Amino acid sequence: MSNVPDQARVVIVGGGVIGCSVAYHLTKLGWKDVVLLERKQLTSGTTWHAAGLIAQLRATANMTKLAKYSQELYGNLEAETGVATGFKRCGSITVALTDERREEIFRQASMARAFGVEVEEISPAEVKAKYEHLNIDDVKAGVWLPLDGQGDPANIALALAKGARNRGARVIERTKVTGMSKQGRKITGVDWVAEDGESGHIKADMVVNCGGMWGHELGRMAGVNVPLHACEHFYIVTEAIPGLTQMPVLRVPDECAYYKEDAGKYLLGAFEPNSKPWGMNGIPDNFEFDQLPEDFDHFEPILEAACERIPMLAEAGIHTFFNGPESFTPDDAYHLGLAPEMDNVWVAAGFNSIGIQSAGGAGMALAQWMDEGQKPFDLGDVDISRMQPFQGNKHYLFERSKETLGLLYADHFPYRQKATARGVRRTPFHHHLLEQGAVMGEIAGWERANWFANEGQKAEYEYSWKRQNWFENSAAEHRAIRENVGMYDMSSFGKIRVEGPDAEVFLNYVGGGDYSVPVGKIVYTQFLNSRAGIEADVTVTRLSETAYLVVTPAATRLADQTWMERHTGDFRVVITDVTAGEGVLAVMGPNSRALLERVSPNDFSNAVNPFGTAQEIELGMGLARVHRVTYVGELGWEIYVSSDMAGHAFDTLHAAGQDMGLKLCGMHMMDSCRLEKGFRHFGHDITCEDHVLEAGLGFAVKTSKPDFIGRDAVLAKKEAGLNARMVQFRLKDPEPLLYHNEPIVRDGEIVGYLSSGSYGHTLGAAIGMGYVPCKGETLDQLLGSSFEIEVAGVRFAAEAQTRPWYDPKGERAKA
Repeated sequence: MSNVPDQARVVIVGGGVIGCSVAYHLTKLGWKDVVLLERKQLTSGTTWHAAGLIAQLRATANMTKLAKYSQELYGNLEAETGVATGFKRCGSITVALTDERREEIFRQASMARAFGVEVEEISPAEVKAKYEHLNIDDVKAGVWLPLDGQGDPANIALALAKGARNRGARVIERTKVTGMSKQGRKITGVDWVAEDGESGHIKADMVVNCGGMWGHELGRMAGVNVPLHACEHFYIVTEAIPGLTQMPVLRVPDECAYYKEDAGKYLLGAFEPNSKPWGMNGIPDNFEFDQLPEDFDHFEPILEAACERIPMLAEAGIHTFFNGPESFTPDDAYHLGLAPEMDNVWVAAGFNSIGIQSAGGAGMALAQWMDEGQKPFDLGDVDISRMQPFQGNKHYLFERSKETLGLLYADHFPYRQKATARGVRRTPFHHHLLEQGAVMGEIAGWERANWFANEGQKAEYEYSWKRQNWFENSAAEHRAIRENVGMYDMSSFGKIRVEGPDAEVFLNYVGGGDYSVPVGKIVYTQFLNSRAGIEADVTVTRLSETAYLVVTPAATRLADQTWMERHTGDFRVVITDVTAGEGVLAVMGPNSRALLERVSPNDFSNAVNPFGTAQEIELGMGLARVHRVTYVGELGWEIYVSSDMAGHAFDTLHAAGQDMGLKLCGMHMMDSCRLEKGFRHFGHDITCEDHVLEAGLGFAVKTSKPDFIGRDAVLAKKEAGLNARMVQFRLKDPEPLLYHNEPIVRDGEIVGYLSSGSYGHTLGAAIGMGYVPCKGETLDQLLGSSFEIEVAGVRFAAEAQTRPWYDPKGERAKA
């Protein structure tokens, strides 16, 4: 007889390392009635064959925090549960074979220091001293992380499961979830069938999808989108090699290879550039501790390079040639959090071959989120709400997964664009821009012009850590915006209509600004959480007495709409995504008014259309609505045109601007211009864990309103004082480039890192911004310090101020 209960507080579906971690951490927080269902046996999907590399450094501070937590957890699990995890800190070395890769790993080392990770840049000779078996003939440099480690993946998962059981969780194997019952936006329970044929139903308050490569299929069962696809992942294990002792984990990303010594044998694995998707027609029902057919031809180039890199491999016999599936997501970041489509379905899946090092921290973070009802800290990198609905398309996932596995070890150049599964979402101006030399980037599936090639110039990226081939193109676009007039496509930005008799009072509750404004007024504002962290950064335009338009970043439209929907309560409002209904052209620069006056009989003066207002206009032979706002700090308008008239609007504006020197511009220009103005970028400079006052956005919060989310936390911070301030930096040396995550050095000590960086073409040097701790200090004390920014291990003197470098009083936008 089965021991499946009739009801549970939470049902976790999937018994790999992440499912076991979620169960472990929920019970650690005191949760009872935790049930984990595993279709076969614990770890039998992908966990059992993971390589077990456990690194600390990830691409962002919070992802690094989670990886470090995983390490500490695994180090202590054995003492707690009695299950050996095999965890040992053997250190890791990453080597560079090219100058570009050297720059990358040295920048990563600087970033590691900012994140509190112990790290050391080492010469080829020092690499050899730490890794005697390595051929260093063409090694340029290395990075040594002494606290990195390795472990036994299956036993780590089993230890987590035991810890969960010890605190009362029910971990039930050989029991498959076959369906879910729904009521509105909630799952009320799950259907299950055991291998012996018994079946039943569990009522559940919550469900967590930890289904790994089954996560996509499980998501559809629950009515949620979990975009991921399985790929074949190859490694070999040698026969025992005489004299081989414990070695650090070794990564040679330029050869797509990683090496792990285990019990006197070598494990050699690969993240090859062109991977092999698997399971397009579903995963066999009997899949358990299975491996896929060998493909030696596919792996042979990796092995040949490895035998040159570590000559002793050429003499070693191959004990195991392994091919097993791993799940990969469209952007190589895992999925975590509350699914946007449902109010009690959580996701922890799609770990892109870093599941072991991620699972401890991810399980901890998700459990805290579930327990408290809000994110414990910023998880935007992995929040499932970043995924767009179309990204669940199976053909899209198949095409994108060919690339994502290899991107783990590809050069992580700044601005690198995905090459596969492109062209899915196009703005109404797409073909107009391509005809004019646009070079497209992609975000949330949208194709966006990032820069424009000159006549005769190849319209594609040439990547580098130095100045890329578009640097001067973007500089010219930047100058056009500052000195004359430029036009760029903003159609991809999310547009959400909020309408109904309670639209005004609802927005006044959910947002920090004051929306009791006349029709046509535009309010720049944030949606705050209860801690006054920033959940969304938007503009809100009042269209009528009962309707508003909320404009959001392209990547967060779904998350921002979901945030509003979850707070509607009894408010009589309807919330609708209308993004595709209108094209948007931004016309910006000192001569933008003159251009608009050429194409429209309407009045664009300060008297009729002052900054922060919208008006309906005639444009050419059509109609449009213009919003006088700016993200680049100049006089300008965002022109909203219904999609059917968008082409006409583009042709009319473009033709009218030819003798004025109108320049088409891209997103790289927008980023450099907004940084000169100190405008924040959501997801980088402002997140759910950044207090709106410390972000320098107190001006957008109206505490005179009686009740809005986050009001108490805003008032408390005003009383207590700031712990950190957002500071603007400009390098004194015009040569180095800043991207983000470079350490901020104050009086010789690392105190933080840049949240954003770019080149200030008007200012003649790289610029950035980031938070600097300042508890108990005056602004003068903070700015009286000496500041440097560290770039790839070298520190460069920087000027610092809290005001924007460019037009600090904001006079140009109001001209």
